[in-house]
Amino acid sequence: MNRVQLVSILGSLGLLAMILELIRRGKLAEEYSLLWIATGAVLLLLSLWRGLLDLFAAAVGIFYPPSGLFLVGFIFVLLLILHFSVIVSRLSRQNRELAQDVALLREKLERMTRTDDGKTRGEE
Repeated sequence: MNRVQLVSILGSLGLLAMILELIRRGKLAEEYSLLWIATGAVLLLLSLWRGLLDLFAAAVGIFYPPSGLFLVGFIFVLLLILHFSVIVSRLSRQNRELAQDVALLREKLERMTRTDDGKTRGEE
């Protein structure tokens, strides 16, 4: 085991430990934790099993196999950014719809208040 492989293994284990701690503290939602755990597990697997990393590097055309770990991490980050962009877009749409609903309800409440004030004054 060389120094690069040892650093990769320690980094992957550190990432997994950090993910589990964030889940335990409730700072990472369960729906995202599966993505993070899967990525940490894949990085750990590629770090431990050098033959698989060599095979992956050869299939992709990478000359220095440990660079394949960075490629896997980079692809994961891109997928995560895409996933969060979808979530932000959905939340933005929901926020706009909620603001419109609140404005309609506020208008309705103001009309009802004006109508009630008019009835009360007219009855006096």
